[in-house]
Amino acid sequence: MKRSHVCFCVLALLVMTLFPDVAWATVESTLQNFGSKLSGTILPLVAILGLCYAGFSFITGSPNAKYHLIYAVIGMGIGLGAKAIVDMVRQLVQ
Repeated sequence: MKRSHVCFCVLALLVMTLFPDVAWATVESTLQNFGSKLSGTILPLVAILGLCYAGFSFITGSPNAKYHLIYAVIGMGIGLGAKAIVDMVRQLVQ
């Protein structure tokens, strides 16, 4: 067996051991868990970090500070709308 195949098998066994819910999950439950984790914790944190970075670039006088703020606000809108996007995909799959 190639080394990459062995590494993949070890990684898969590790994931199934540490996260048994992932090993036996269905597509619907995986999408639901992913959507709730994404819209509940990860995206608000990324939005706050993006806004902090935009504020820092304004304070330091960066010429691209306006674009940083625009991108942070657009990203926050997409991030907060992620739950709706996941719900739409779930309805399309069913």
